Amino acid sequence: MATALDEAFAKAKKDDRCALIGYVVAGDPDMETSRAVIDAVVEAGVDIVELGIPYGDPLADGPTIAAGSQRAIASGATIDGVMRLVGQTKAPVLLFTYINPILQYGLEKFAMGAKRYGAVGVIIPDVPLEELDPIREVIRKNGLIMPMLVSPTTPDERMRKIASDSEGFTYLVSRLGVTGAKDAPDTSAVRAQLEKLRKMTGRPIAAGFGISKAPHIVAVRDYADGVIVGSAIVDAYASAKGAPNAAAAATRLVRLLRLACKRAPAAAASAT
Repeated sequence: MATALDEAFAKAKKDDRCALIGYVVAGDPDMETSRAVIDAVVEAGVDIVELGIPYGDPLADGPTIAAGSQRAIASGATIDGVMRLVGQTKAPVLLFTYINPILQYGLEKFAMGAKRYGAVGVIIPDVPLEELDPIREVIRKNGLIMPMLVSPTTPDERMRKIASDSEGFTYLVSRLGVTGAKDAPDTSAVRAQLEKLRKMTGRPIAAGFGISKAPHIVAVRDYADGVIVGSAIVDAYASAKGAPNAAAAATRLVRLLRLACKRAPAAAASAT
């Protein structure tokens, strides 16, 4: 049975564009603003929401998302509160978090709650492939999927294994290091990685980490099924004061990014 994630990728393909996956830190800077920003990015064209659960030691996140997590934690964000946000979101939601908060909350409780509130799946970037099975068993038992990440330095054999095991799509990390919009990815290297990965899996592939501007998307959209933009969205709404302004700032950015996802030449020219 196709999931909402499958349907989102299929719709993007039918529209001749790559899917736009937008990352938002749940509860940043507070739940009211977060809810307004999520509604705004979905309305502006995000196909899938990657909802980050605030965590004080986010190993894969750069300064922008780490700061967003700190703001959310300071305002009282909890996993229960994040789950309620999931239930109020009108696009497929993937939760993005780390293993420590899940274990502290309770793996079974986490998976059951995520499913009950309507999440499609969860991305947990800090669990090694060799230690994933018992966690994935619980996630799967509760009807959720687990997309997995490959990096620019992942050896080919391991990349093939991850691509085989990844559910929903394979997440190609576009550059070494953490998330962030400060340094642009080497898009020619990303394209080469996408082509290599394409030969290993029939599932969708989405590129993230450093993908922050329309030209980045234009450079990879013919090779990727989806792009993931996080820090640029957080930067956009974090500098705005109040929920309406934050939502408006996120809307302006997402509309530009969505235009860049369209593979038709006319739309590409207007996006750049």
